[in-house]
Amino acid sequence: MAKATTTIRQVLNHKPAYGAWFAANQALFNCVAAFYFDVIQAHEKVLQLGNQEALTALEHLTHTTKKNPHPVMPLSDIAEDIPAMFRRAAIHAALGSARSFATHLRKWRARKEKAQSKGKKFTERPPVPPQSWNKSATFYTGQWKERTEHSIVLKVWTGTCWSWLKVRITGRESPTDAEMGSPQLATGEQDNVALWRKIRDRDEQLAHLVSRRIVQFAREHEARVIVFEHLGNLTPEKGKYSRRSNTKRAFWMKGRIFRYAQYKAWNEGGVITCRVNPHNTSRECAHCGAQVVRYAAGQPEEGYTPGTPLVRCEQCQMRGHADRNASIVIGQRLIARYQPGRPQEEKPHTPRLAERELKDSGVTVSQEAKGEEQPFIAPTRHGSSNGHGTAHKGKRRRMGTPSLSIPPQLRLFTE
Repeated sequence: MAKATTTIRQVLNHKPAYGAWFAANQALFNCVAAFYFDVIQAHEKVLQLGNQEALTALEHLTHTTKKNPHPVMPLSDIAEDIPAMFRRAAIHAALGSARSFATHLRKWRARKEKAQSKGKKFTERPPVPPQSWNKSATFYTGQWKERTEHSIVLKVWTGTCWSWLKVRITGRESPTDAEMGSPQLATGEQDNVALWRKIRDRDEQLAHLVSRRIVQFAREHEARVIVFEHLGNLTPEKGKYSRRSNTKRAFWMKGRIFRYAQYKAWNEGGVITCRVNPHNTSRECAHCGAQVVRYAAGQPEEGYTPGTPLVRCEQCQMRGHADRNASIVIGQRLIARYQPGRPQEEKPHTPRLAERELKDSGVTVSQEAKGEEQPFIAPTRHGSSNGHGTAHKGKRRRMGTPSLSIPPQLRLFTE
């Protein structure tokens, strides 16, 4: 039977000088973890082993002993006299990151191979290894002792030597019947749960705001149909997060806007929504169907510059605003899609909401899936934390190099 693990955060209360020592300990831990990550990349077959076997293999490759006087990649080249439990904690941190990176890389290669087999252009950048490290130092047995309700003694690297430090702790106490796990020094990282909740709430607010404005505009102009482009390959602008992460968030947002506009428009007065193929909607002339020239005021009227506001058709000499032209093309595609005698494309299935969700949402009917089912509003999901698709700036810290982040908390794991 599986055991439940509980993480308890407690605040460290210590002398001011201890802060620099904790930072030095953290810098050394990340330096050793980064070293072992490089060892794994040089010996990828290690990842085919279980954690315990991989630990043994990595220690043989790096740790100098009487039976192993000349390891292939000695850890002593970057740090001397690393305690065994400190070293093993860093190895496990490196193994976790290496396995994650290998998985991301394998999936990327599979996507590339699939795209190339279909003759498609593949422009997605490959995942990259971590460029900087900010792992929380784990204290295995032998690195801590004398743990009480209000204090604990930790063995840390002070920048010059290994020392036992006694610190007071405050906060939630661990359950009396729980089995104590290995504590970790939290390094001031953001609470990802709270951060994603904030992002999700903002996305929800914006999706409702935009969808409401779309519906209001349609109502003011007595529109009976709202047509969206089915942007399945929407590509977001390059930003702070990885490209795949940005793409996922863009998909979530455009999906929310469509779904929210869908039920709001129907409840507003029976206005229906539909989606059409977006291929070349901004490149075709709404008058004759030829390819248009897209440009900005004051620029030569030639070529096609995405995002510029003006269009001109060289065939029929149509001129106008690019968005208006694209909107007309979208409307024409809707009309052409439902011409009498034209085979109708199967509409996407719209799952029925549970009875409780119907009452809570106040939605009474939907315009898709035979006009009798409710528009499905999928629960919001958040992405993963920064993965290996994002390179982080910074250099690895060597032994004794202090970090600017001072660990303020101790995380205790109990089962």
